[in-house]
Amino acid sequence: MGELGAKLGLDELAGGAAGMSRALLAEFLGNLLLNLFGCGACINVAQGSAAAPDIVLIALAFGLAVYASVSAIGHVSGGHINPAVTAGLAAAGRVKPVRAILYVIAQCAGAAAGSGLLKAFTPERVAGSLGVTGLGADVTALQGFGIEFFLGFVLVFVVCGVCDQHKPDSKSTAPLAIGLTVTLGHLLAVDYTGSAMNPARSFGSALVANVWANHWVYWAGPVAGGVAAALLYVHGFSAPPQETPRYRPVAADEKELKRLDGGKADDLA
Repeated sequence: MGELGAKLGLDELAGGAAGMSRALLAEFLGNLLLNLFGCGACINVAQGSAAAPDIVLIALAFGLAVYASVSAIGHVSGGHINPAVTAGLAAAGRVKPVRAILYVIAQCAGAAAGSGLLKAFTPERVAGSLGVTGLGADVTALQGFGIEFFLGFVLVFVVCGVCDQHKPDSKSTAPLAIGLTVTLGHLLAVDYTGSAMNPARSFGSALVANVWANHWVYWAGPVAGGVAAALLYVHGFSAPPQETPRYRPVAADEKELKRLDGGKADDLA
């Protein structure tokens, strides 16, 4: 396979088809669970579609769904569960283009499946729009784009920080940090844009409910923010490589080494 094919990531399809299949299935399931549980929290079965949304409930549901999914599948696919994360990491050279495209397709399919299951499980009289993201009262499309830009920015900035290869101590808390960042974004933005943060999440809901108003906002905003955050982190905030300390014998070892090699142990210092 040529150099171009390797740069695009075609070698990953030829040499690791089984691993790629597992990764795509993981991304599919992650987004399925996100839309099923997260969007499910937007529906009030007891009071019906006219009930005011509980922002804290919604924020916690989406954050916990992301936390659970990243914890479960992070070792398989990296736990992107979001085209904005995939686009940001691809722009920074952490993910090859072919893998990125396949991830986005799997993410959108999973989100649509999750919203489809939610529709099937929900009584029609209370289903409403099934958690479709939409602009709040008097919020313009440009303002919505700005909100979604920074939602994508903060999410990908945190992802880059906790997954930095030179910060191994942060990897154990990465799923929690990412989930809490999703919660943070929803606490701010549910009233503004519905707080997508995730184009696939919006796509799945819009497809099942057939509601596409201002849908471009939920792709352009998070993806642009994610790409900006990834490039900023990689080129400005990446942790420096950790140096392996050289071996220097302690005093007792020096004496023994001198005895064994005729006094040449000083060359090791």
